Amino acid sequence: MEEMALVEHLGELRKRIFIVLVVFVGGLIAGLFIAEPIYKYLTESEQAKNFQLNAFSFWDGIGIYMKIAALFSLVISVPFIFYQVWAFVKPGLRKHEQRAAARYVPYAFILFILGTLFGYYIVFPMTLHFTTSITQSMGLQETYGITNYFNFMFNLVLPLALLFELPLIVMFLTKIRILNPLRLKKMRRLGYFALVFVAVIITPPDFISDFLVSIPLLLLYEFSIFLSSIVYRKQLEADMELESRYIRTDED
Repeated sequence: MEEMALVEHLGELRKRIFIVLVVFVGGLIAGLFIAEPIYKYLTESEQAKNFQLNAFSFWDGIGIYMKIAALFSLVISVPFIFYQVWAFVKPGLRKHEQRAAARYVPYAFILFILGTLFGYYIVFPMTLHFTTSITQSMGLQETYGITNYFNFMFNLVLPLALLFELPLIVMFLTKIRILNPLRLKKMRRLGYFALVFVAVIITPPDFISDFLVSIPLLLLYEFSIFLSSIVYRKQLEADMELESRYIRTDED
């Protein structure tokens, strides 16, 4: 019986992953049609105006369009991915937990967009200014490829966009009783270290940049603990109410 249950779970998981891949491929195809206006917006921005971007291979243009389309597809896929995760664990949740968890899905999109905006409009210009100022101070001739510029941008923006999902992921894991605020507080040092490490990796090697990126990430962690405590407290109240009902039933 356990083997049958495991096979059924793996089959369900495979189905969910397949659906996500279908949605991602569909978003990728749609993204190719709007890649050009997105490309023009990004290359005509204040950050890009100061650079003469070059193509160093015949595939650079196509590669950039594909990356823009992939990022667009990821943006629209994020809430759908959360929905598929919710649908996968739904049978193990109570009805009120199912309804509560389903409410998280739209916020996945909102948080991803906020993380993208924070990365593009705050972290990326700051990092770009720092790196180019160092290059200019060394008297080097700046010749950048279009692939270098977009890879640099995506490597900064995408990790931050994904990290902004942290509060939602923590709430969801608390809802299905994998995490709780007590465990998160015990893991605080490890969590801080991991987030600061990420901030140091994706920002220039100076204290100011590391500090400006680390602070929002640490606040996200604390905010995640706060949200987890709200969900956990409601769970305890529901458990106590359910237990009291059982006691009254036994007494009757």
